[in-house]
Amino acid sequence: MGTLISIIIGCLSVGIILSAPMGPIGILVVQRTMEKGRKCGLYTGVGAAASDMFYCLLAGLGLSFVTDFITDHQNLFQIGGSIVLIVFAIYLILRKTVSNVKHDEEVKVNYTHDAVTGFALTMSNPLIIFLIFPLFARFGFPSAEYKFYHYIIGYAFIGVGALLWWMAITYLVDKFRSKFSINTMSIINKVMGGIILVLAIYGLITGLLTFFKII
Repeated sequence: MGTLISIIIGCLSVGIILSAPMGPIGILVVQRTMEKGRKCGLYTGVGAAASDMFYCLLAGLGLSFVTDFITDHQNLFQIGGSIVLIVFAIYLILRKTVSNVKHDEEVKVNYTHDAVTGFALTMSNPLIIFLIFPLFARFGFPSAEYKFYHYIIGYAFIGVGALLWWMAITYLVDKFRSKFSINTMSIINKVMGGIILVLAIYGLITGLLTFFKII
């Protein structure tokens, strides 16, 4: 019983910690929650959680050929991920804000699109696997001593931890979004897009410099 509790607590922590940094996906979840409502933001978080789960499975199941490939080509992944983020940032800066941020029924929503884009944006950064390894080591998961059902429970609670984080974030943002005007939302979008753009350009430049230095 003690082992099971340890796995649940540890894997919940892994799921929350992987989701907690307010990177591009966090900004997207906040932005969609404020513009379209909590469900759109939450579905985006669900997509991100699915991507995190995928990388956790790669790391935990010992697919060394995948992790070795990511390690050997991390500069290329950094360059590719930065380009994706630059496109996303420009989209945020240039897009028009919806005409009403207070009524969900007045906003056109597509939950499948929200989840898929959340998944794709998180998948564009496979370097997250280098955060997963130390987290697994810190919480002792997985372990050769675990039985099959321990793995099932562990991975399930990684997903639960991620979903709890996005549920909390979207709940809090949704509570305050009625206080924002259209102009405020437009400014927030541009500021968020600008932050991502700066970080993405920096990542692209450092990735290119490192890549050509290696060559």
